[in-house]
Amino acid sequence: MSRPTPLGIYDKARSDGITGIEIIAIVLSAIWLLGCLIFFVFMTQPPVPEGQGGLRFLMTMMAVFMPVAMIWVGATAARASRVMREESQRLQAAIDAIRHAYIAQQQGGGLKSEPSVSRKLDEIAAATRKTETALATFSTRREEPTRIAQPEAKAPSEDQPALALGTQSADMAPQVEVDDLIRALNFPETAEDEAGFAALRRAMKDRNSQQLIQAAQDILTLLSQDGIYMDDLIPDRARPEIWRMFGQGSRGRPVAALGGIRDRSSLALTAGRMKQDPIFRDAAHHFLRRFDKLFAEFEKGASDGEISAMADTRTARAFMLLGRVAGTFD
Repeated sequence: MSRPTPLGIYDKARSDGITGIEIIAIVLSAIWLLGCLIFFVFMTQPPVPEGQGGLRFLMTMMAVFMPVAMIWVGATAARASRVMREESQRLQAAIDAIRHAYIAQQQGGGLKSEPSVSRKLDEIAAATRKTETALATFSTRREEPTRIAQPEAKAPSEDQPALALGTQSADMAPQVEVDDLIRALNFPETAEDEAGFAALRRAMKDRNSQQLIQAAQDILTLLSQDGIYMDDLIPDRARPEIWRMFGQGSRGRPVAALGGIRDRSSLALTAGRMKQDPIFRDAAHHFLRRFDKLFAEFEKGASDGEISAMADTRTARAFMLLGRVAGTFD
């Protein structure tokens, strides 16, 4: 807990003493009472009918002291309002200080993890290392046909490497199954998730899927450096028709529900990294472009259930986080 600042102590001491509000109330009360005194002393009073002296005295007292009472009611209300406003400002400052301290602690890597969290991070790290090894293996295998191409083969195009007899590698790659793609975009759960790695290998045979998976792996690794893990984020779920609108090219307010990540610390850390780290910024924009391109194709043949399943993957959560920070949904 932060110590109170000298300014806060001064404000508190000042609120307990006489303020300008009380001074104004005293001056107004004195002016009114002085005016009443002059009126009753120097002005000629009409004769009082017999039996009405008490009523006249009561009315006179009300006429004299009722305005004074109203002045002090207003002064009390004004002072209470000022105190409430100052307390609200001090509370907001304390909340901001706690948030900044939390963000600084996150960036400094000073958070201490519980044993269960440590085990979970170890499993994720092991899975990441295994995934990197698999990606390196796939990349090597995809480059081999270019090196052994025969001299009489057609010249490769700029976008695709050519195989023997002029066949494009993209033409020979099998179409990735929707279930394999969704499971690959969620990445293997642990190092022992054989089904997850098998789906990842099959998805990597498709060029667009491979590019998105590699971009997602890069951005997830960079986010983990700030302690941001997709498993810890619980986004607001958007309806499949909104995802379809995004796949068909809608941007801004119509698809704002896709930015369902509400975790303030993750948003603040990611926004700070986007501004300060050009490598992170380039990786984030590359990932957003790849996700946009693949989802536009995925949406055409996917059912509502398959779109909902994809929206719940780690890759989709990273898209929601980065898309909101980058202003995709503004």
